[in-house]
Amino acid sequence: MIATAPVAAAAAHLGSITSKVSAFVTTAQTVAGDGLTWAEFGDLLVAFLKMFVSLYEDVAGMTGEEKKSAVLDGVALLFDSVADRCVPLVLWPLWGLARSPVRLLVIALASGAIEQLIPLVRIA
Repeated sequence: MIATAPVAAAAAHLGSITSKVSAFVTTAQTVAGDGLTWAEFGDLLVAFLKMFVSLYEDVAGMTGEEKKSAVLDGVALLFDSVADRCVPLVLWPLWGLARSPVRLLVIALASGAIEQLIPLVRIA
């Protein structure tokens, strides 16, 4: 019975993270309703990474790689939710070809950014 208390606490914390991520993505979609610039998307991404990394720092029972993978899954969700709104209609035919490579690039950049954010989150 004693071992289940940390598991239950971690599950509750993960539920809290899921709801916060969902709220962030919903807010981002609302902000992106009339379109976004790539700079605005970058600002959303950095804010998302800071929030997500700090939330996962407190989760017990997950390895660092599992936490990083969860954050990158969140980045993919954010990209899929709002990146299309950063592209002018004129460029949509090109965007169809470029979307997947750009998505991979954003996830790769986020992966490197996570490594830089972890020490900053731990200090704050």
